[in-house]
Amino acid sequence: MAVTSTIEYCTERDLYDVYPQIRAADSKTRIYNWVQHSGSLYRADNSGLVTQLFASSQDLGAAEANSGVVNANGEWFYESTLDAVYYYNSGTNPNDMIMESGEDATTLTQRYRRNASRYVEAKLDSRMASEINLDREGSYPYIIKRTAALMAVSMMLKADDPLNEIAEAFKEEADEYLLGLKTGDIQLPHQVTGDSSYGVIRDVTYTAGGVRPVQTRGYYTGTYDLLKVKVIGGGAIGTATYSVWEKSSSDLKASQIVTAETINGDFQMCAGGLEIRFAGSTDSTTATANNEWEIEVHGISEDVRTSKTGNIVLSRGSYHIPFHNFKGGTIRAGHRRFKL
Repeated sequence: MAVTSTIEYCTERDLYDVYPQIRAADSKTRIYNWVQHSGSLYRADNSGLVTQLFASSQDLGAAEANSGVVNANGEWFYESTLDAVYYYNSGTNPNDMIMESGEDATTLTQRYRRNASRYVEAKLDSRMASEINLDREGSYPYIIKRTAALMAVSMMLKADDPLNEIAEAFKEEADEYLLGLKTGDIQLPHQVTGDSSYGVIRDVTYTAGGVRPVQTRGYYTGTYDLLKVKVIGGGAIGTATYSVWEKSSSDLKASQIVTAETINGDFQMCAGGLEIRFAGSTDSTTATANNEWEIEVHGISEDVRTSKTGNIVLSRGSYHIPFHNFKGGTIRAGHRRFKL
């Protein structure tokens, strides 16, 4: 995974879902002991690095080019060689205000979200060779978003208080998810698992309570497909019909391979060695025309990317001792010594 990536696996909204009070951990630092530099220009020495200045919680925007052009209310500049910050205010002495250095919330949370995302990648790198994939809706998997958000919140809280118990609890939860992802106890939607060849049935259009595909049997012998299953004629089992489409050479769900087959309640042809069974909640349940499902399948021969079963490299060596009769002493074979 790219350690220099700027990808963020979680959003600011995800941080608030984890810890609504995160806004309090804004890492701002009070600046005291302002002195009058000249006129309405004030200076605070030994302020520490100031990348952003706030006056009574108001973000004062970007710094000026130098202290010589700080000449209007709200303007400021940090002089790194002197470790001093300059602030102009013709109406109020900054000692009577809450003056703080820090970062705006968006920049601050973005940095921690990126750092947390790199942490997640580093932890998963031994099992996942590339960055986390987006799902079909263009979002990262929920477990990845949750894990990155937990780590980002933990990092923000620890930056303010290294002994924060809440931060430690969030980190422990995140590490549990990461361990589950590495061992295979937790699977991501795009990962090929041992049962991926059985297919995953998802609703596209479904009338609640109607007959639907409930089970597959066999295994898919191709590589990958997103099958389309659709009720053509409505009615009870024995009357209703279904059709199936598989991929073509140029598109998914494009080539019809089952046409208006009567639904009989038993396992019936689907695609690529896979069979499908329809059922309803009762014997009188009916299928609704135009109800549609998709079945995502990976081939039985595809590599399983994450599994509870790991592997190690073994090598075999031997030390051959010719058959001889010896009396007393020792004999050496390789680095081993045998007593005779």
